[in-house]
Amino acid sequence: MTTGFEYSNLSGRPPGPVLRVLSRVLPGVRRVQEQVVPYARAWQEHNRRALAAEGPLWVALGDSLTVGIGAPAHDRGWVGQLAARMPGWRVVNLAVSGGRVRDVLDRQLPALAALGQEPDLVTLLIGNNDLVSPRLRPALPADLAELLRRMPPGTVVGNQPATYAAALEVNRIVDEAVARRGLRLAELRDPRTRNWTGKLAEDHFHPDERGYAGIAAVFGEAIGR
Repeated sequence: MTTGFEYSNLSGRPPGPVLRVLSRVLPGVRRVQEQVVPYARAWQEHNRRALAAEGPLWVALGDSLTVGIGAPAHDRGWVGQLAARMPGWRVVNLAVSGGRVRDVLDRQLPALAALGQEPDLVTLLIGNNDLVSPRLRPALPADLAELLRRMPPGTVVGNQPATYAAALEVNRIVDEAVARRGLRLAELRDPRTRNWTGKLAEDHFHPDERGYAGIAAVFGEAIGR
């Protein structure tokens, strides 16, 4: 088994100026952002152990939601909660906080190919950071379409629960890829992942443990299908 796999769950980019300001003035934002480095290190260590073990392999790709930022521990985000209900499965989490579609294309997919092991399951949840950035949003449709073309058949892909125009365009691209390429949809346009009242971390942006439970349920149902 591969044991020397080296991959950082950090993007290498500093936080943006807005996030830096908010972290200085809002303690809740600062406390959640302080999870980024320790959660990345925790997943890196977890990944090494998973690759040295045996059993079916799940590789998770994405951004801070897949890292579990906002949860009380790295393994209480949606990936960790769902993994606890999949005994015998190994999880390698390649997600990075602040992750963008290009990060999956340029770093996470090459890391997936370098594992030396064929995954039995791949999940993808990405696009939110691209959507909220006026600078990144114009390239999102083409980048996302390219990414979905490169995903292994059977990949379980999450869509966007939001209903504004750019998010609806993302969902159209996801729906087309699901229909054409044999991908599977984790339908996040679901009451469990649209109503965030009482389910957000103290930065009021990332889910808390309860919020992540809804995402875990949606992905679990998609995997089960």
